[in-house]
Amino acid sequence: MIMNTENRVSPQAPEIEEAIIGACLIEQRAIPLIADKLRPEMFYVLRHQLIYAAILAMYHAGMKIDILTVKEELSHRGKLEEAGGAFGITQLSSKVATSAHLEYHAQIVHEKYLRREMTLGFNKLLACSLDETMDIDDSLMNAHNLLDRLEGEFGHNNHMRDMDELMTATMTEAEGRIANNINGVTGIPTGLADLDRMTSGLQNGELVVIAARPGVGKTAFALHLARNAAMAGHAVAVYSLEMQGERLADRWLTAASEVSARHWRSGTVSPQELAEARTAAADLKRLPIHVDDSTSVNMEHVRSSARLLQSQHACDAIIIDYLQLCDMTTGQNNRNREQEVAQATRKAKLLAKELNVPVVLLSQLNRESENRPAGRPELAHLRESGAIEQDADVVILLYRPALARITTDRESGYPTEELGIAIIAKQRNGETGNVYFRHNSAMTKITEYVPPLEYMLKHAK
Repeated sequence: MIMNTENRVSPQAPEIEEAIIGACLIEQRAIPLIADKLRPEMFYVLRHQLIYAAILAMYHAGMKIDILTVKEELSHRGKLEEAGGAFGITQLSSKVATSAHLEYHAQIVHEKYLRREMTLGFNKLLACSLDETMDIDDSLMNAHNLLDRLEGEFGHNNHMRDMDELMTATMTEAEGRIANNINGVTGIPTGLADLDRMTSGLQNGELVVIAARPGVGKTAFALHLARNAAMAGHAVAVYSLEMQGERLADRWLTAASEVSARHWRSGTVSPQELAEARTAAADLKRLPIHVDDSTSVNMEHVRSSARLLQSQHACDAIIIDYLQLCDMTTGQNNRNREQEVAQATRKAKLLAKELNVPVVLLSQLNRESENRPAGRPELAHLRESGAIEQDADVVILLYRPALARITTDRESGYPTEELGIAIIAKQRNGETGNVYFRHNSAMTKITEYVPPLEYMLKHAK
């Protein structure tokens, strides 16, 4: 049954609004208490909106606020009569004797505003749901966006904490790490011991950027992280803008079995390989991984989708493959590509903080990295935006010296056949350095690196 809300009075508190404005008119310390909590549109009565907008603008401009100056400001804006005239403003100043309860009053006005916005938004959603000419995906996206906005409004003024509260929260978090760490890994395990040692795993709330030139193995590395996280019991959401979901599944299958990637692609697998693939597929089916392979995905879609998965306890980590393929249309014609990439990266970082999960964002390196000695990449080679380096908590640059026809890695001395190097070029809360891993020739399987026997014998003491 649909409830009829047409004759219901919108949530409002006009007298409280009058008390708030009255306090701002007569006490200089009033407006600083609520300037970051209330916006003009949160007031229900139009003239209260106009007066508060003038007071707020004067406060931000550093002007003195009293009855006379507010009247002058409203007159200058041409809004004095609409705001009730000089007499109406004088009347408001007599509505309150003190600002003692101002913050509580502001909380009430804010709550009434939220309830009005909920009513308006849900009524629009109801109309959309009944309109069968509208695309159901668009309706669902509108619903997610509405809830996101309302939740953001609800918690927008709850982030200021004193040192007592902050230290208590910090110690609680630290004690949780101490109690729950497994061999020093406090985050989501990566499946590479040296990477886990240096990072303590993928950490909640952090943006991890994995960058490389095309063909070096960004996707393979990301799929390795996803599979290992899922095998450890962590739900992973993978957003693949480059590859179809079935192609990702091909890679997971060959990585989880001894099936030849070339045979699998060409359809020339042996009966034994097919049996291995079926066994691997049965194991992979049980992993908590969700894949979105939509060809047109923006960060708003990722955020909305990930929030929905998290509400179902199915999103402990997010992988986006890859940044430069994201739909960055903003409707702002004055934005260049670098600004768009910077905005998308910033949204990825905010997503990590908001959902408190690690977000792994794949990115390309520019061609200049190929001109470096041995083709070894650096942070400066992140393509299109320095904001990637700025926003990321961890930046991992993938490097395969064999692609540059290098037979021996200069830093480690390892032979480069099947050698991959994950260069931790930036880590906001930890050390930097190299992590060595082994990959097979088709770049479908990543494992711990063990130097060849010949190398070990040659370098044995």
